[in-house]
Amino acid sequence: MADTLLGHLDPTLRDVLDRLPREPGVYMLKDLGGKVIYVGKAKSLFSRVRSYFTPSTSDDRPFIPSLQGMVGDVETVVTRNEKEALLLENTLIKRHRPKLNVKLRDDKSYLMLRLDTRADYPRLEVIRQNKMREDGARYFGPYHSAVSCRQTLRLVNRHFQLRTCTDRTLKTRGRPCLQYQIQRCLAPCVLEVDREGYAAQVQDVSLFLRGKGDQLVQDLEQRMAEAAQELAYERAARLRDQIAALRAALIGQQVVGDSLVDQDVFGYHREGDRLDAVVLVIRQGKLLGRRPYSLSGQEFPDEEVLSALVGRYYDRGEEVPRQVLLPMALEDEEAKRQWLADLRGGAVDLLVPMRGDKVRLLELATRNARSNFESRRQRESDMVEALGKLQRRLRLSRLPRRIECYDVSHLQQESVVASMVVLLDGEPARGEYRKFRVNAPEKDDFAAMYEVLSRRLRRAREGDAGWDLPDLLVVDGGKAQLSMASAALRDVGLAAGAEPPDLVALAKERSGPDAQGEERPDRVFRVGVKDPVLLRPNTAALYLLARARDEAHRFAITYHKALRRRRALRSGLEDIPGIGPGRRKALLKHLGSLRRVRAASTEDLAAVPGMTRKAAENVAKYFASGVPDDSDG
Repeated sequence: MADTLLGHLDPTLRDVLDRLPREPGVYMLKDLGGKVIYVGKAKSLFSRVRSYFTPSTSDDRPFIPSLQGMVGDVETVVTRNEKEALLLENTLIKRHRPKLNVKLRDDKSYLMLRLDTRADYPRLEVIRQNKMREDGARYFGPYHSAVSCRQTLRLVNRHFQLRTCTDRTLKTRGRPCLQYQIQRCLAPCVLEVDREGYAAQVQDVSLFLRGKGDQLVQDLEQRMAEAAQELAYERAARLRDQIAALRAALIGQQVVGDSLVDQDVFGYHREGDRLDAVVLVIRQGKLLGRRPYSLSGQEFPDEEVLSALVGRYYDRGEEVPRQVLLPMALEDEEAKRQWLADLRGGAVDLLVPMRGDKVRLLELATRNARSNFESRRQRESDMVEALGKLQRRLRLSRLPRRIECYDVSHLQQESVVASMVVLLDGEPARGEYRKFRVNAPEKDDFAAMYEVLSRRLRRAREGDAGWDLPDLLVVDGGKAQLSMASAALRDVGLAAGAEPPDLVALAKERSGPDAQGEERPDRVFRVGVKDPVLLRPNTAALYLLARARDEAHRFAITYHKALRRRRALRSGLEDIPGIGPGRRKALLKHLGSLRRVRAASTEDLAAVPGMTRKAAENVAKYFASGVPDDSDG
């Protein structure tokens, strides 16, 4: 029977499937090159994995045909129960990062607030949502409005007296700053601060940001009464101001339910292999946040995708509430419930509501997910239309889904660097940006561009991973730059069968407005075409190319400035006898900057790890000789 059902498979893979264990555990699907492309778990490894390769006349699962041509091997790990399988699955997904597993990429880089309670005198800081890390810190948000995020941060800084300075400033500051003078910071950088009292403030901030405002107000009222009884009127007045500010903030929170139970509500909308999910964060009946996620290439069944979504969401360190409302039952519900209860330190209910307020909350989350899906589809449709206009305007051979743009930078006659930026479907793909140090002579932009493009195209010709050819290659400049880029493309050559990318140069008009006072159009030069294409302002074609050019320029300048700072730090200490790379690094790390090294006494220098008295005297003598101060570091 097995031969009949699986006879269409490679014999080696069929033998692997026939020998699968029937116990619970984790399976890893590998491609023909041995790379893990999917990690999953199952009650019965034999039944689950074979179901992916067993055809059926009523089978409408779209992922079945693609998997059968993609998978070359299956590796399994047997566990004692489903909970162990779930934990192992999370570990293996983090290790292998399989391309077919759910990846929570947020719909936008919304602002978040980060609070690392393990830090020395923790502070609240603003970060982008795509900068979240599994680092043990607490993250609050996302805030869909930068104004609301900044307002929350200002309220915390004004009434809770946490430090606002960086860790480096905390270690190196010599006297209290203005925040201490206006009583918004306790100045732990230079003053002795009660750690227990500071930790209590951190806990209060965490309660407020987690939506426990009512509980926090009650705690503060009790502390205010105790302070008044102790005749500590200044402390009582400060607590009174905190309470008033918190009550004003709580009034503005949206109430969406009568229940005081903390809840997360998962909304879900799917069409084919693409889906949008939204998590509504509800605490004590108040909506605190809405976290959107957009996924594509998810061809596995809904129950499996939703289970993975829940697992990835809470595995990133999100707070686990008392109730999790879901649009459908999970296939591993009991194991997931036990895992979430362990994370929370208490019971967790996984509910699929059928009536009442919980159903209305689920409908609200689903409407949000559907709205996000439609908005994303419309954005993508608009971008494809814009790319089509660019293709027609420049007469490109293909739709420019991947655009690469290059820029060269040589500030103040220093060494030359270059940048490569990538737009995928019109959006910056920052993970694929590249930086180059150029060996070409200074002020020779043509030679620099030729070198950079030659190096980049050679990587593509040799088949290096991550260096596939773009649809459109853009250089900043005019005909001369275009000729140099074309020469690089011709001299390097391409791999057999590879289609060369379209190549253009974008020249910005810098001569000011024309006789009618209108802004002059930018010009695009094409290979083999004498006259440039003029791109008027506010057109889709110019927007895409200008965005790529400006991003390449910004990236090149940023890289060059970083190199200059590094060089200034090194050169300030390189000529001192007895100070090698290790001691240079130790001095800068311990004292914070070159200026602080210059100002340090011999005793302070000798106290740096790795320094000796003789080396400290050499440093002090070197700077005492009147060496110019070129950099603050």
